[in-house]
Amino acid sequence: MTYKYIKWFDEISKEDIPIVGGKGANLGELTQKGVSVPPGFCITAKAYSDFISKEELGDKIRRKIEGLDIEDSAKLQMRSLEIRDIINNSPMPNEIKEEIERAYKEFSIKTRIENPFVAVRSSATAEDLPEASFAGQQDTYLHISRIDEVLRYTRKCWASLWTARAIYYREKQNFDHFQVSLSVVIQKMINSEKSGVMFTANPITNDVNQLMINASWGLGEAVVSGTVSPDEYILDKCNKKVVEKHISEKVVMVVKNEEDIGTVEVRVSDFLGYDFINKQCLTEEEIDELAEYGIKIENIYENYEDIEWGFDKDTKKLYILQARPITTLKNRVKKEVNSMGEKKELKVLTKGLSASPGIACGNVKNISNISEISRIEDGDVIVTVMTNPDMVPAMRRARAVVTDEGGRTCHAAIVSRELGIPCIVGTKTATETLKEGMSITVDATRGVVYEGKVFKKEKEDTGKSDISSQNPAALDNLVYQLSPITATKIYMNLGEPSIINRYKELPFDGIGLMRTEFIFTNMIGAHPMYLVKTNQGKVLIDKMSEGITTVAQAIYPKPIVVRLSDFRTNEFRGLKGGDEVEPVENNPMIGWRGVSRYISPEYEEGFRLECRALKKVREEYGLTNVWAMLPFVRTTWELVKVKEIMASEGLVQGNNFKLWIMAEVPSVVFEAEEFAQLVDGFSIGSNDLTQLIMGADRDSGILNNMGYFDERNEAVKKAISILIKATHKYGKTISICGQGPSQYPEFAEFLVQEGIDSMSVNPDTVNYTRRLVASVEQRIILKQARKLK
Repeated sequence: MTYKYIKWFDEISKEDIPIVGGKGANLGELTQKGVSVPPGFCITAKAYSDFISKEELGDKIRRKIEGLDIEDSAKLQMRSLEIRDIINNSPMPNEIKEEIERAYKEFSIKTRIENPFVAVRSSATAEDLPEASFAGQQDTYLHISRIDEVLRYTRKCWASLWTARAIYYREKQNFDHFQVSLSVVIQKMINSEKSGVMFTANPITNDVNQLMINASWGLGEAVVSGTVSPDEYILDKCNKKVVEKHISEKVVMVVKNEEDIGTVEVRVSDFLGYDFINKQCLTEEEIDELAEYGIKIENIYENYEDIEWGFDKDTKKLYILQARPITTLKNRVKKEVNSMGEKKELKVLTKGLSASPGIACGNVKNISNISEISRIEDGDVIVTVMTNPDMVPAMRRARAVVTDEGGRTCHAAIVSRELGIPCIVGTKTATETLKEGMSITVDATRGVVYEGKVFKKEKEDTGKSDISSQNPAALDNLVYQLSPITATKIYMNLGEPSIINRYKELPFDGIGLMRTEFIFTNMIGAHPMYLVKTNQGKVLIDKMSEGITTVAQAIYPKPIVVRLSDFRTNEFRGLKGGDEVEPVENNPMIGWRGVSRYISPEYEEGFRLECRALKKVREEYGLTNVWAMLPFVRTTWELVKVKEIMASEGLVQGNNFKLWIMAEVPSVVFEAEEFAQLVDGFSIGSNDLTQLIMGADRDSGILNNMGYFDERNEAVKKAISILIKATHKYGKTISICGQGPSQYPEFAEFLVQEGIDSMSVNPDTVNYTRRLVASVEQRIILKQARKLK
């Protein structure tokens, strides 16, 4: 039986990339070389190109991408959606359709299964090449059965050639969009009991003499997407001995959806039992078998390979699902870091609290009020009593920030850490001792300001700030630094969408806290209720969705937890129209903020605009990695009410949309179990929680210096322990988004021992915190091993 558009795996070799794409060619090559691959066939790339030609879609698509600015995330997402709609709504030519129907029927006969379940997988003709990786840019659909669904999802795969990230990548790599075609792989679905990925070289350390295996329960989708922290095994390739092993807490798994097509995420405790959460996935025999296959596949391709695999639940047999070259192996460049000069006697001008580490030199600009921020030029050092949200544009241009007031959690500290510039707060005297135009050196690692430029440089600066090893986020090629795997996820805090490209290669597992206040201040500029009253609500929806999309797209598929607006009344008044609608409160810190604002008639319509922006990102742009977090929750009844408002706007809590709350008010601690049953997760706002438990103003430099504001206080730690236990009792996740874990090693150890699921830290401490947590986890394992011994 001959076919024009169909190739069976045993007819395909690695030379057939132009016909069946990288994935299809690799599966065919592995099949021919005797590797255990689930059987199947490929719908060739010619089927796609003939579909585009016969339905006359080429010109329609060209018109959509002509002159497209790919850096405009919102426009890119919109055009991508329009192109995919064109493809999905166009009929499939009969000649192609009939061949697919005939091949699926023949496949049923070969497998002796009526309507077999298959994986429908995209395979781009420029995919999985040594010089470029298109991995993850096109779609895969699992557990598809019946020919009508196979045809439907084949067309969806074709359409996925035009996802926003695929268009962006091709432009950046200078690929002609119309020279890249797409084959569709139809492959027998394996009911994986355990699965994962294997690298035949260590992608973290670039050690080509090691194998790395990641494994978890269920289908490999959970590992590939980052939904679960997998077990990790590092093997010596020469003797196949395990040299490192990290067994993770595997809370969720992906399994076949028994009620519909596709897959569903379930809890390991519900599906397998609590014992399996911390149980090692792989036996020693299975690790050895995987290593054998890894080495065999590396020899077949004479290249280091990234391999997806699964152990079939029914047969217990190992299947190789995919193999592609590792494209990220590079030589790490050792950077020389500037150091303080020793030949010159240093004169200290002022001291304060180190709020954002690093060292920088520049000229002083004394700013007394907001009207003066236009005076800040690239390379200046901002000296002020305290910054506020309106100063962020000037802070972007500054080389460093020094303030009279504030603690390590004040506005100046948080924003400076995010922007990657040195910052010292709480000096008390900076605005008096640091004179306008004075040349100074800000050593924010030690909290000291020196007279003159005492920073020894080997060459002139080319960036906006001098950097030290304490500010690793600003160094190049961070992705190639040694980055240990941790069972505790390391998330990153972010607020300014425009700087995500500076940090996206850091070794973080997602955005655990994306503040929207920066978007309101810098992109929207007006009070939500002012926009409602002037019928300009679309401005907020468009600008907010644009900001969130910029970050969500850059880190996809990693999760991004968006904290909805948490301005206090005094901050909201600073927005356009804010003075008309905002009351004056004596204590805004514990006033009308967070959820109490969302559910009140005076702001509900503004909150609905925020919900619509979030829905637009998720539904129109397809960025389902975006979740929501509610700030400053006080009661369960207000939480129920706000969830009803969100649901009425199309944001319904479920497997595909996670809802977290900030745990920062003591009432949440006292009713932790009640709250845990209403949400998917908590993020401990340790700054506000410490403030409210200790009765200590977080912005008070005096109390900070006296030691009152300290997350390590026993009362704070007891509150955190209560939250973690209650969260895990109901199978939910819990994170922390304060700077305490990266500041105090003993606090990080306490959190890991208590069972915190993740920590979200500022970009400047992602690397440090990951290494710190890894050492803590290893120490805990060592202690347990010694007890057993």
